[in-house]
Amino acid sequence: MENRQYSVQNQGSVVNRGSATAAIGADAKKVLRNTYTLLAMTLLFSAATAGVSMAMGLSHMVGLMCSIGALLLIWFVLPRTANSSAGIGVVFGFTGLLGLSLGPILSYYLAMSNGGQIVMQALGGTAVVFFGLSGYVLTTKKDFSFMRGMLVAGLMVVIVAMLGTFVAAMFGVDVTVFSLALSAAIVFLMSGFILYDTSRIVNGGETNYILATTGLYLNIYNLFVSLLHLIGAFSSE
Repeated sequence: MENRQYSVQNQGSVVNRGSATAAIGADAKKVLRNTYTLLAMTLLFSAATAGVSMAMGLSHMVGLMCSIGALLLIWFVLPRTANSSAGIGVVFGFTGLLGLSLGPILSYYLAMSNGGQIVMQALGGTAVVFFGLSGYVLTTKKDFSFMRGMLVAGLMVVIVAMLGTFVAAMFGVDVTVFSLALSAAIVFLMSGFILYDTSRIVNGGETNYILATTGLYLNIYNLFVSLLHLIGAFSSE
């Protein structure tokens, strides 16, 4: 899981709180437009870097190092550049690194006899969840800010559980079942974050499209990886 500290920044006043019928304000529309444009570009760039990673045959260790590099950009560089054009370059940098880290994972599943089907199902499931939940918020204009506490608490539990799983695996403990349960929890958690993050943009709580893009990208990335794990585990392989 990647760091979610950005999701509690810039908690501005919420416009039309609790209204399901009010129109989206002009400023919110602009943030939405810029966010989805940058999100689409970074997703394509991330897919391209994942392809490069697969073609180069990067190892899981190199992928882990790329993930750590992406985390460092989010923690230490993005907060200082989010309000400038340099922030766009940082977003492309960290999404590119995460794309590289995704290469070894995709190579692992594509090596299976039904690997292409597994990856396509994960992609399709991610698209259905993201567009479905985002479309619901954009249509109803509902305010999901009340979910913030639950989501942050859930994130902390997931992070602790991931660390525990990693330590247990190091000592030879079979954590397969627990790992699958953790992936399922991440799917639900990222779905909640999609509702929350989209709602903040629609209702004026997030006015920085660079931070908004970062949040939604991480939601999609973690959702896809978790679905990939679940579908792969329950496949014929």
